Amino acid sequence: MNGLFITFEGGEGAGKTTVLRAIKDKLEKEGCTVTSTREPGGSVIAEKIRQIILDVAHTEMDERTEALLYAAARRQHLVETVLPELEKGNLVLCDRFIDSSLVYQGVARGIGVEEVLNMNLFATAGLMPSLTLYFDLDPKVGLSRISDNDGRENNRLDQEKLDFHYRVREAYQSLVKKDPERIQTINAEESLDQVIEEAWVKIRSFLNMDAEKR
Repeated sequence: MNGLFITFEGGEGAGKTTVLRAIKDKLEKEGCTVTSTREPGGSVIAEKIRQIILDVAHTEMDERTEALLYAAARRQHLVETVLPELEKGNLVLCDRFIDSSLVYQGVARGIGVEEVLNMNLFATAGLMPSLTLYFDLDPKVGLSRISDNDGRENNRLDQEKLDFHYRVREAYQSLVKKDPERIQTINAEESLDQVIEEAWVKIRSFLNMDAEKR
């Protein structure tokens, strides 16, 4: 595959979805062919699985059921959306991917990182992003942003207790330490314009390095 796969990660309310849209616009203005997508979701079947996973009424969902549903949605999303675009040589920007499962289900839910990683490597056939931007933010700030945003989807994860979201943040920070070359941190507590600019600089730098390698 000649395309590039870039993922956007972060806790609830970190602003990664808004930044992704802005980066897509910037890349398209420079002549890039860009597909933006999200997880869970990004294809017809995967979006239906998303509705099941994030339904606020499904509080009884077992942790392993949740992890398996995420992996199933991820597989279908790859087959229908991501892989075809990468095979065309296009750039794919994805709001969440495998790292989300590692931190939310592997750590915050307590299933275990290795267990969730193996499950997802099976689902993805080993595909990993070329670059991941992690938007780091204090969970209190992120959840406050959500409560102030009437237009944002209210999902089951938003209802978790604050300590759950702190475990998510710590798990992301641990992933960054293990894979600092792929996962690059963005300070999401800055203004939106500053966050977009920092993300843009990191992506431009990555694309330039990739072009030199080719």
